[in-house]
Amino acid sequence: MRRRLINSTLAVVLVVIAVFGISLVIVETRTITSSAQESVESEALRLVGIVESNVLEKKAVDARSLGEQLAAGRHARIMVPGEMPVEIGVPIDGSSLRGTAKGEQGESVVVEESRSTVTKEVGRTLAVVGAVALLAVVAAVLLAVRQANRLASPLTDLAETAERLGSGDPRPRHKRYGVPELDRVADVLDASAERIGRMLTAERRLAADASHQLRTPLTALSMRLEEITVTDDLETVREEASIALTQVERLTDVVERLLTNSRDPRTGSAVPFDLDEVVKQQVEEWRPAYRSAGRAVVRSGKQGMRAVGTPGAVSQVLATLIENALMHGGGTVALRTRVTGNQAVIEVTDDGPGVPPDLGNRIFERAISGRNSTGIGLAVARDLAEADGGRLELLQAQPPVFALFLSRTAPERAELEHTVR
Repeated sequence: MRRRLINSTLAVVLVVIAVFGISLVIVETRTITSSAQESVESEALRLVGIVESNVLEKKAVDARSLGEQLAAGRHARIMVPGEMPVEIGVPIDGSSLRGTAKGEQGESVVVEESRSTVTKEVGRTLAVVGAVALLAVVAAVLLAVRQANRLASPLTDLAETAERLGSGDPRPRHKRYGVPELDRVADVLDASAERIGRMLTAERRLAADASHQLRTPLTALSMRLEEITVTDDLETVREEASIALTQVERLTDVVERLLTNSRDPRTGSAVPFDLDEVVKQQVEEWRPAYRSAGRAVVRSGKQGMRAVGTPGAVSQVLATLIENALMHGGGTVALRTRVTGNQAVIEVTDDGPGVPPDLGNRIFERAISGRNSTGIGLAVARDLAEADGGRLELLQAQPPVFALFLSRTAPERAELEHTVR
């Protein structure tokens, strides 16, 4: 592109120089020739005037004095009636310019000048025009190179930016070039880079959340299937299969919730549900794992409460808290339900060392963990709670007390319809 810009600019300049240069040469040549012709004729008139004065005074034509009046490089022929012609200067060989003048007494003067003099003057003019044209060409080349660099370099940068976007590097450059059209392209590429960056972040977040959140349901499901394979009791098989189906439904709900939150974390599908049923399900589901670890998981508090939320999401939040207590806590894990104002509260506590003092509520931030874990579970749990209009908080660090707050009042019908839409 740089070469094309230079060639096109140079071609335009050469065309302009050719058109105006040739016209200028033609005009100057005619002007110089006309000026030389007028000078010769003026010389002839001046000489004939001198000769006429001598004739009237009856003086002889003095060739020496007239020769001093004649310009150098010219030849004059003076003719007086009754006298021999007088020639002044060196005769002109070849083509010449001629000026003739006649006096009232019959005398005449012919002045000649070689055309080579005009040719030399035209040559000097051509040299000047050529020098100016050469300077114009050099200036045009320099300007074309500068302009080509100004246009080509930004395009190269924009191409590199587009290539980086295609290779998965969505960092915007925020570089502008002072050319409105190129700056507009840069704006679009930066906006695309930011949009791609957000999409990649969301995809990576979904992958991390899915790998973390699906691990527990899959492990529990695997344990149930193992129980089925090692037992011959038909009643046990039915019971374990029923529990496995429930866990499959929960696993499906987890996947749907993850996909929904990846598109819009604010999207919820809160409905009134039986809170006791969800708490009971989690206690029964985790009891075998705690029994294997020599620990216990128990429930207590107010019974018969109904809350507003998504049962699958609430189950996932409680599962995250119970799993963290199993991995990082100690002693018995207790799930206590209580009422505060118009909210239902589920507290999960254990007898372990709790949350390090330097973390506090930062424990809910992604990649923040006090026990060398992924730091994803609590962040996802808080997102799930907030998606249903609830909240997840750390009420006490040592011993740890996590609390899930849910509304006990169903939303108005209009609000529910708006949420569905």
